[in-house]
Amino acid sequence: MNKIPNSKLCFTIILFLAFSFTGFSQEPDASINDQNNIEKVADAQTAPEKEEAVTATLDTGNTAWMITATALVLFMTLPGLALFYGGLVQSKNVLSVLMQCFAIACLASILWVVCGYSLSLTAGENEWIGGTSAFFLKTLSVENLNGDFPESVWIIFQMTFAIITPGLIVGAFVERIKFSAVLLFSGLWLLFVYFPVCYWVWGGGWLAEKGVIDFAGGIVVHATAGASALTLAWMLGRRQGFPKTLKPPHNPGMVMIGASMLWVGWFGFNAGSAAAANESAGMAMLVTHISAATASLVWMFIEWKQTGKPGLVGIVTGTIAGLATITPASGSVGPMGAIIIGASAGIICYFACGFVKEKLGVDDSLDVAAVHGVGGILGTLMVAYLGWKGELGGLGINLDSWSDQLIVQAQGCVAAIVLSVVATYLIVKIISPLIGGIRVSEEDETKGLDQALHGENAYTLN
Repeated sequence: MNKIPNSKLCFTIILFLAFSFTGFSQEPDASINDQNNIEKVADAQTAPEKEEAVTATLDTGNTAWMITATALVLFMTLPGLALFYGGLVQSKNVLSVLMQCFAIACLASILWVVCGYSLSLTAGENEWIGGTSAFFLKTLSVENLNGDFPESVWIIFQMTFAIITPGLIVGAFVERIKFSAVLLFSGLWLLFVYFPVCYWVWGGGWLAEKGVIDFAGGIVVHATAGASALTLAWMLGRRQGFPKTLKPPHNPGMVMIGASMLWVGWFGFNAGSAAAANESAGMAMLVTHISAATASLVWMFIEWKQTGKPGLVGIVTGTIAGLATITPASGSVGPMGAIIIGASAGIICYFACGFVKEKLGVDDSLDVAAVHGVGGILGTLMVAYLGWKGELGGLGINLDSWSDQLIVQAQGCVAAIVLSVVATYLIVKIISPLIGGIRVSEEDETKGLDQALHGENAYTLN
């Protein structure tokens, strides 16, 4: 049995590792006598200064939109993801899932302030990890702008992405993991997976230099979370009764409510990634909705055909698959591309769920790898063709051909998956002996994590 004070150990290790990173003019022609021409030349000379002044001016419209988008993305985790996952587990474990999501949100927020923002989104000395200049946000002031809105808004907008990504992994280990293991794993995972990959793609790292397209997180969020979820579920082992005697979701209504919150919040996730209230944000919102609706219906009809009945849990799972798959492509495709991506997500992610559990025998409890991992990778690859200007309405990509772009997209996926798998394996191996194993006892698993770990019950019947 574990004799170490888990809560103190968790935060001591996480903060120690966080602190350890600190070591680490055109001149006018004199022959021009015409006064109008002189004035034109003078205007031309001062134009760059005027332009610089414009770009450094706060845009209240963009600021208002980015604040709204930030609130929407946080709404995805709290309460959206928490309710979605909470409804899918047994009633004796629902509070443990809510607790995991809430605690991860708090932990990720502090780590983002301590070192995450700096390591992820500030210039570093190499192409693999960001700098240390913004640790504890020491360079932040009220006057700092990110483009034409406050840098403080940009920091918290990106913080919400760091919050939800380890939150997604919760779905892989529900009903059988120690709470101390959740805290330790999530903190270390952010440090060694999320922050580096975020820098690679969005912070100016090596994938950004190659021209990878990941508008809102197909690689940074979904591929990393999916790969780590599959690895962790395999290492943790199966739940009692898997796969033949598992109980169905205890509250499908809660699942639907959580999924609906995720759908609404995803508009901030994708449209907010335009970092402005502009045409790109509008198109991102439109294609996000179209993909989600398409995937929902496709999933529903497949399940109807396979089982004889269309289920509520099934259709909303299809919604999440469509949202995850459109995420990396939402800034590059048009409505027709969104329909294709949504239909593909509904088909491929549906059968991926069965493949992971039945063929691989891995108890990825709430299908994180099949829905988020497969969906994020699928959308990341499909954008190479669907984002190309043509009959399908793509908005254009940077490289000379869609096949060149596909190679870059594949490189990004492979790199993120490899790092996620290796880091997850090593993190589990490191923390497991420190806390006497990451899995609860059989007795606690039978009793339920709500009572065994938190001393509370979700429902009281008089």
